[in-house]
Amino acid sequence: MYPFTYKRVSNVADALAAGRHGGRYIAGGTTLVDLMRETVERPDVVVDISDLPLRSISSTEDGGLRIGALVTMAEAAVHREVQRRYPVISEALRLSASAQLRNMASIGGNIMQRTRCSYFRDVTAACNKRAPGAGCAARDGYNRTHAILGGSTSCVATHPSDAAVAFAALEARVHLAGPAGTRVVAFEDFLLPPDDSPQLEHATMPGELITSVEIPAHPHPLRSGYLKVRDRQSFEFALTSAAVALHLDDGVIRAAKVAAGGVGTVPWKLPAVERILVGQRPSARLWSKAAEASVDGALPLKHNRFKVELLKRTVERQLRTVGGAA
Repeated sequence: MYPFTYKRVSNVADALAAGRHGGRYIAGGTTLVDLMRETVERPDVVVDISDLPLRSISSTEDGGLRIGALVTMAEAAVHREVQRRYPVISEALRLSASAQLRNMASIGGNIMQRTRCSYFRDVTAACNKRAPGAGCAARDGYNRTHAILGGSTSCVATHPSDAAVAFAALEARVHLAGPAGTRVVAFEDFLLPPDDSPQLEHATMPGELITSVEIPAHPHPLRSGYLKVRDRQSFEFALTSAAVALHLDDGVIRAAKVAAGGVGTVPWKLPAVERILVGQRPSARLWSKAAEASVDGALPLKHNRFKVELLKRTVERQLRTVGGAA
């Protein structure tokens, strides 16, 4: 562990002042502390924001839901309105981690967490995300858990968050506060694919702070759910996952929101799947046809080719679970 300065703040203005000068924000600490111990992260200043008033969950004027950045994963998972309106979020959170971690980790921190790629966390390995220009050891190394969607010659690390997959499916928005004021970023634009700059992971400006995640209003009734496939049933990261939300009216799918996790460098929205579903009636044939489109553009590596078929099966199973079949 390298020396650093610790600052605890009680209001957003003080947090932004500390963050503007290179401070790293910390709340539950379930990611940053680990990375500091492994010397992957070496911040000079750590800004504790756990006392900020960002712990509420409230309805928006248009009928959506706004989740404060410091709401814990455990709190959000059991919140009555989250469970009632968006079961996919509740299920993704409960499947994310152990109870101890869910009690500490915040919603804002969860979507900001960095990859679990073993090469990224091994400071002796080549990693463009950790050290730009160093190379990517995963591409020719052991890449069983790595991405088949959204990768580049610079990086093939997957994004680890389950909740982020649900947020991507539901087309959430991230509210930010920074030195230049407040702004809102669409979730699909918030987490950045690696391209040639894998060290740039989030669309945040220097010193910006997440204040909340907003779920826009969706047509009701909305059926939704999250399926996570992993090597073991206990706490483990996804090999594949699927977040599905469907609005059915008079037996017809009027709206479909689908995203996949465990397979992309960011939570992977599946618009081709959604287009196949909208306007159709639920059936086993429809689920199978839509699932085939979930792997459009997939580029598997040496050790993770199994993810292509596994993703199709994961999406098909969750479509069937949420939508049923005639």
